[in-house]
Amino acid sequence: MTKTILIVDDEAHIRILMEQTLEDLEDEGVELLTASNGEEALGIIQEEHPDLVFLDVMMPKMNGFEVCQTVKSDAATQDTYVIMLTAKGQEFDEQKGREMGANLYMTKPFDPDEILEKAVEVLAIAA
Repeated sequence: MTKTILIVDDEAHIRILMEQTLEDLEDEGVELLTASNGEEALGIIQEEHPDLVFLDVMMPKMNGFEVCQTVKSDAATQDTYVIMLTAKGQEFDEQKGREMGANLYMTKPFDPDEILEKAVEVLAIAA
């Protein structure tokens, strides 16, 4: 069964960096999807049911907290593993992320190796 990762960020260069970071996983049969805002992300999550979502917090239309809360409160998508990515490393934001149901919280700038490690761990891929 194909595993899917959704990368959500309103900044194109971040999406590209994330895709480059995770592209080796495509050799393991992982499919990479991207979204540039919260609304688009929610649609993809509800349709594709990705295994893992890297979710930016600050985005137009619908922020990451709203997307996360919607995903986690829907029985069909609540098992989706959500990693919130944000430039805001304050404790308050991390707390809010957890309250919205985020599985993990990572701050930008992120370490690509750490992103890849987390993805491999979450998707249970033998590296």
